Amino acid sequence: MPTFVTNKIMQYTHSSIKSWAVEDRPREKMLQKGCDALTDAELIAILLATGTREMSAVELARTVLEQIGGFAKVARSSIKELTKVKGIGEVKALTLTAAFELGKRKAREEVFATSVTSSELAARYLMEKIGNSEQEVFYILYLDRKNAIKSEYLLSKGTISSTVVDIRLLYKEAVQQAAASIIVAHNHPSGNLTPSQADIDITHKIKEAGKLFDIALLDHVIVSQKGFYSFADNGRM
Repeated sequence: MPTFVTNKIMQYTHSSIKSWAVEDRPREKMLQKGCDALTDAELIAILLATGTREMSAVELARTVLEQIGGFAKVARSSIKELTKVKGIGEVKALTLTAAFELGKRKAREEVFATSVTSSELAARYLMEKIGNSEQEVFYILYLDRKNAIKSEYLLSKGTISSTVVDIRLLYKEAVQQAAASIIVAHNHPSGNLTPSQADIDITHKIKEAGKLFDIALLDHVIVSQKGFYSFADNGRM
């Protein structure tokens, strides 16, 4: 086959987004059908704006998702990690990082702007804070008498398999914050949300210690990238 024919075939292996049907282009699709109609790759493609000579923006977005390991991992990736993907330069990495940070801040603002009225609301916020951590961490939300968050505190960070919970430090901070109640949380990097016996034991110890300070333990929430487990919802408080 002549060389010029081969080059022409290679040139059109990856079609430009402009050549797609209007309803298949991410931006036009969003305008016509809304954000919910777009896949993760299509949403990321809109942020990337452009692809490469070899890939359209959507194909590049799919490559990012495949190489890094899914949307959740992309969301917590550093700029350095993102730029390891061929076709993702510093500007594209900065754009993605900024977009994910805005999402996290929105979730945080929603919780701080209102009372924590359900385990789901608390969990949604905590999943953004610690759900993606590869280490097991223990986190505290300090609430006022209207169940609005006064402050938050990273109590401890351990290995993936265990963490040390200092109950004295937990309540020292609660007293200093004049908290009326608390919600404690930790993550399971494995994704398994079933509480261990150690999780159950520490919940009981924290609850009993709170009685001495007249500070109620409202819930213990276990979170992962994909979901949560509430001790309160499951009648284990």
